[in-house]
Amino acid sequence: MHPKSSIALLIAAAAAMPACAADTASFAIDTEVKLLSDLRTRGVSDSMNRPAVKLSVQAAHESGLIGLIEINTVSKKVFLDSDGYDLLLGGGYRFGDPDGWHFGVGLAAEIFPGAKFEAPHAIDLEAGAPADFRRTKYDSAFAVLEVGYGALEGRILHVLSKTYRGANTGGVCGTMLALSTDPTAALACYARGDHGSRGTWLLDLGYRHSLSPTTTLNLHAGYQKVKNFAEANFSDYSIGLTHKHWGFEWNAEWVTTRTKVRELFIAVDGDQLRATDGNRFIVSVSRKF
Repeated sequence: MHPKSSIALLIAAAAAMPACAADTASFAIDTEVKLLSDLRTRGVSDSMNRPAVKLSVQAAHESGLIGLIEINTVSKKVFLDSDGYDLLLGGGYRFGDPDGWHFGVGLAAEIFPGAKFEAPHAIDLEAGAPADFRRTKYDSAFAVLEVGYGALEGRILHVLSKTYRGANTGGVCGTMLALSTDPTAALACYARGDHGSRGTWLLDLGYRHSLSPTTTLNLHAGYQKVKNFAEANFSDYSIGLTHKHWGFEWNAEWVTTRTKVRELFIAVDGDQLRATDGNRFIVSVSRKF
């Protein structure tokens, strides 16, 4: 499913809410601005290890319907030709007991305006050179399932779009071919044929423990299993603290990743190669309105 199709479904779901429900129930809208020393998604830096800004607006209806719009600044070296930001749109339904079992289902789309790359999708064996160059976007769409019990939260995302953040034969095999000193693994990747990554699974598990009325311990573990490209599978972990003071939330966390093929998590910055999956201590401050 194309990301725009996913967005259309979100809009249709919101429009399908009975008019009487809108008249008798109320909305809560939360806006949050966050400054971060590094913007990480699943343990990998979207800002090339540099500071970033995040703006989130979440609307929750007392019937359980929810909607989310999020804008993040990202690196143009990580997301090539991008306008320097990404847009996350999501919507769905949550139900259950916040202190007991609770659940959520929904759809989401991640869009990187302008971002695209061109890469070879095949190897010409006679010429011994890359061939079939195509352009790929980073946009992705997901189905989302949330399952939680009290402070323990689990989330499963299933990729509906043709690729997950551009992971296809050109994006994965082509990157390995371009950045690896030994082309053997890249050629083996190409030998599997031309594929996308629809059907990728993204798994997250988080736990929050209150240490005091103003301080919370945050634990997270994640895993991504990329369809057709085991080279891009990895796990990520983090531990951090959130402290509320002066109307702000102050966060500090240690993030680590366990990747398989390092070349897939490198950004070309001029004549330098910068890893985006390294261990990192990240600080941030946010304010809700």
